[in-house]
Amino acid sequence: MLRIYGVPISVHTRKVIVAALEKGVPFENEPVIPFNPPPGWDKLSPTGKIPVARDGELLLRDSSIICAYLERVHPRPALYPAETADYARALWYEEYADGTVFREVVHGLFFQKVIRPGILKEKTDAAVIDTILNDALPRVFGYLESTLDVNGFGIAEIALASNLINFHYLGYQIERRKHPRLAASFAAWLERPSIRKALATEQPVAASMGLDTAFVQR
Repeated sequence: MLRIYGVPISVHTRKVIVAALEKGVPFENEPVIPFNPPPGWDKLSPTGKIPVARDGELLLRDSSIICAYLERVHPRPALYPAETADYARALWYEEYADGTVFREVVHGLFFQKVIRPGILKEKTDAAVIDTILNDALPRVFGYLESTLDVNGFGIAEIALASNLINFHYLGYQIERRKHPRLAASFAAWLERPSIRKALATEQPVAASMGLDTAFVQR
């Protein structure tokens, strides 16, 4: 059975979990926290990052590689488009979600509001939060609003949804007045059975971290 290592509240671990749920692939989740990993974690994850997956004797690192592997060994239902241009576009949005949306918006906010005070016992830097909200967020969300053309539910939508879930966990919301298409897309993604199941499973973790789960109950 597929084993996924990584705390399910992680953007990237959730991405793999949702992909597995979409494909009906049985899996077990071992909730590894990268700030407090188990002994021998460096052997499983040379970078120290999550997620890592094990399928039999095969070790897989990085959420994009794990999802691509799942697509290869469990091709139906497909999470990647068959047509070449659509496939390239899906890969781009997956990369934009994993890289730009995560690094420039979600990770910084989560680090300042949750990880620094809750795990590292450090003071939140309000100036960093203000910079993200006033500079990075309008640019990143503005790009998605102007270019996103949702057609179905695949790897691009999974990667974007997972980031936006953590954004909402922090008590923020997508402003419908500024980003109506993005807000409507996220609302639709939340109704996906795989997303609902993933969210239900991770609620105890979210509650223990004091995250805002009101959006999950809507």
